[in-house]
Amino acid sequence: MIDALYFIAAFVVALGILIVVHEFGHFWVARRMGVKVLRFSVGFGKPLWMRRIGRDRTELVVAAVPLGGYVKMLDETEGKVPKRDLRRAFNRQSIPKRFAIVIAGPAFNFLFAIFAYWLIFIIGIDGIKPIVGEVAEASIASQAGFRVGDELLTMDGKEVASWDHRRLDLFRKALDQEAVTFEVRDAEGQLQTRVLDLTQLPVKEVNAGLIGRGIGLRPYFPLVPPIIGALEPGPAGRAGLEVGDKITAIDGRPVNSWNDLAENIGKNAGKEIVLTVERDGALRRFAVTPDAVEENGQTVGRIKIRPSEAEFRRELWVKVRLGPIEALAAGIQNTWSMSWLTVEMLYKMVKLEVSTKNISGPITIAQYAGYSAKVGFTQFMMFLAVISISLGVLNLLPIPILDGGHLMYYVIEAIKGSPVSERVMIWGQQMGVVVLVGLMLLAFYNDLTRLFE
Repeated sequence: MIDALYFIAAFVVALGILIVVHEFGHFWVARRMGVKVLRFSVGFGKPLWMRRIGRDRTELVVAAVPLGGYVKMLDETEGKVPKRDLRRAFNRQSIPKRFAIVIAGPAFNFLFAIFAYWLIFIIGIDGIKPIVGEVAEASIASQAGFRVGDELLTMDGKEVASWDHRRLDLFRKALDQEAVTFEVRDAEGQLQTRVLDLTQLPVKEVNAGLIGRGIGLRPYFPLVPPIIGALEPGPAGRAGLEVGDKITAIDGRPVNSWNDLAENIGKNAGKEIVLTVERDGALRRFAVTPDAVEENGQTVGRIKIRPSEAEFRRELWVKVRLGPIEALAAGIQNTWSMSWLTVEMLYKMVKLEVSTKNISGPITIAQYAGYSAKVGFTQFMMFLAVISISLGVLNLLPIPILDGGHLMYYVIEAIKGSPVSERVMIWGQQMGVVVLVGLMLLAFYNDLTRLFE
């Protein structure tokens, strides 16, 4: 229950930030173009908070339903406009001005993503060393000659600083079904070249499991000893366990690593277990009842302990950090790559080459918001950057009622020399609503399917 509330809170905060960014783009450019803005609303429905600002007395509103927002501008199509304000009505503006106002929302989403990536690389982002820990048999990776212990140095001539460093580039190569050349240092210290032939990879395999399941590569993880590195208030503390205790057995069954420990505790939610602990050279036994915790739709046991991370981090962890100029270039590159990848994925979904299961709804997004917020600031900013890019791309789709639909109308107006007829606009809005509702239902279905799976 606490995790669910945490996820919801993180989701609301993330959504609020991105709505403000998007709508501020419309608001700021509209003001610069001389258009009178009547309301800037975060959320829909009944206002929970409102304040008027500026000489135009623009209403700043926080509304009850935090699933979007809008900027309401003076417009003759939405009501009578005083004669003195006609020149400031949105509908009276030239096509370039209206185009700039509408495209500003998605543009600010992309600018925010660039800023988020820049900040992430300035601070530095933790990652796993790019060392191969497992190569699946008969996989594309094994055919390319990858071996356990290979350290990835470059991908198509670009440095690989961590396991996830070139993930976006790899996704794009997989979608385009191209070969990728890696330079590696093998377990004996020799430089080798491995060529991944992604022309063999079905496009439907391009998803979150691309590297592990699709290509057949998994990173190296050292065995973490079952030594308690930190205690939180909970079952372990109440039972008398202490930091530094080494757990050697559960109900008499030997425990060899932290993974063994976590797996066995997870299976015993709400059931008393006996932990054999080595402390100061002597063995002791403690009866502990793991709390039942909901995670990913399943009930698992937790006793509120964490491993000692010092050795683990020293052996495995790297921090990718760049200077201000390099970070800006990386931010622009990541934003462009992620935007283009999103467009390619949508295009291949329409062609039925990529599964629509890749579409996520609010439940999955809320989970990722919660997970990233728990991990830390940089991961939460990474999450915001990715979602901001997705919102930017989605809003540019030529679907009526979205920004892209309005831009499409303006292009048609510029070509034919007159606005699109009211009848066509109404028909377009109806079709747009049908498409968006269909996408929302599909996203909810995917969310629920993941939960039950």
